[in-house]
Amino acid sequence: MAHLVINNIDICYKLKGEGQPVVLLHGWGQKMIMMDFIQDHLENKFKVLNLDLPGHGESGDPDRAYTVEDYCQLLKKLLDTLNIENPILIGHSFGCRIAFHYAAQYPTAKMIMCGAAGLLPKRGLDYQIKTKSFKLAKKVVSLTGEKNLEKFKQHYGSSDYKNVSGVMRDTFVKVVNDDAKPYLSHITCPVILIFGENDDATPLWMGKELEKILKDGALIVFENDDHYAYFHQPLRFLAIVDSFLGD
Repeated sequence: MAHLVINNIDICYKLKGEGQPVVLLHGWGQKMIMMDFIQDHLENKFKVLNLDLPGHGESGDPDRAYTVEDYCQLLKKLLDTLNIENPILIGHSFGCRIAFHYAAQYPTAKMIMCGAAGLLPKRGLDYQIKTKSFKLAKKVVSLTGEKNLEKFKQHYGSSDYKNVSGVMRDTFVKVVNDDAKPYLSHITCPVILIFGENDDATPLWMGKELEKILKDGALIVFENDDHYAYFHQPLRFLAIVDSFLGD
């Protein structure tokens, strides 16, 4: 493994192989090991970059709450430093959010997006009422002290929210509220979307919606699988990768 300091953040990464560049972007709360099998498979024919995103794995935390666009610009600086241009992007979940921002702004050869996050969930009146009630309760509890506020957050926050602290907690809030929809029409490269049929983190309707919005998108559904379908069915996933990348 190697390290580079980008935006005052120590970035841990592995760069293997030669040829057309492929960049692997893992999901939230994960690290590069989730993408190792893809890098190992492709390194004989491609130059493959695998990294721990800021706040994950062995990479450092950002010095402030990051937005998805901040992650995108950091990725651009990293690729420029490594002389990587026009990459193939392979991402999972949160990594797809970054990939969508990147491909909307910079030359990108192809994309393979697994359980792609980026669209805001469909939320009705009940959710809006609960959200307003939560924010009001949070404000009231905050008046009683930081300790009680932290207990409140731990009790009512999502599992991903509870598992982070400090700057990464504020980053998580910014990330999950990012809407990629306005950027998707700017993506012109071919995009393969892989979704698990029973994905409850990024439901299948999101994959179907992304396929409609993207100019050159195609959806592949892994039946009876979930948010980690690409990881549960590696041989099937890699066969798709090989076909799409021209093997």
